[in-house]
Amino acid sequence: MRQDEPYFEIRLAESEQDLLGAQRLRYEVFVEELQGDGALVDHAARLEKDRFDPFYDHMILVDRRRDAAALEHVVGAYRLLPGERAVAAGGFYCAGEYELQTLEQTGRRLLELGRSCVHTDYRGGTALFQLWKGLGDYVLEREIELLFGVASFHGTDVNALAQPLSFLHHAHLAPEELRVRAVASHFTAMDILPPEAVNRVQAVREIPALIKAYLRLGGHVGEGAFVDDLFNTVDICLVMDTERLTAQQRATYSGARG
Repeated sequence: MRQDEPYFEIRLAESEQDLLGAQRLRYEVFVEELQGDGALVDHAARLEKDRFDPFYDHMILVDRRRDAAALEHVVGAYRLLPGERAVAAGGFYCAGEYELQTLEQTGRRLLELGRSCVHTDYRGGTALFQLWKGLGDYVLEREIELLFGVASFHGTDVNALAQPLSFLHHAHLAPEELRVRAVASHFTAMDILPPEAVNRVQAVREIPALIKAYLRLGGHVGEGAFVDDLFNTVDICLVMDTERLTAQQRATYSGARG
């Protein structure tokens, strides 16, 4: 996969050291920064991992100036699972939070996205854009049609997120044929406020950058949120149909290749 700055390299993890570098970055972001945890998190080695990792592709953004031996070289990461591998993985990760039958029954080529993170020193720069371009190459090469995955708000107080969750429900709910739904046992309504009570400016300001990036590319949200107490987040499910991308969005998404 291509690179756009001399010290950046965007590619799939090629070695155990690459995977450990991604897991170290995930630990720094999801555990140390966001106070999350998990059954297989290795606090002694500072690695955030789970049972799904061996089945997924791990897209990494590498800064060649950083020490790979110390697992510092990975400054951005994405975890990707093409639909044809889901059975071997025991299902998609987000099937634990959302009912995915609506997507699975389309017969289209699926890709689950997750564990997206960028090192704190690289936020606000081109790192997220680099990851998106790498993802665009991956999608084009594999002819992916539907992308989906959970994205998170920090914290578990749903009422504190009333503005952004309500805005997402009212303005960006997925069309019915692609509308996944939070599992019944943990379903949390997102339409906390009626449309007339939503302050769009405030709501958009409170939406994390990654979610806004999906929305700009024509992404939609599933119905209902999932409160993940272990990871200390409120999760939503994002769905994007690559066929519905506008020409301008497609150019941005694919790095002007397709």
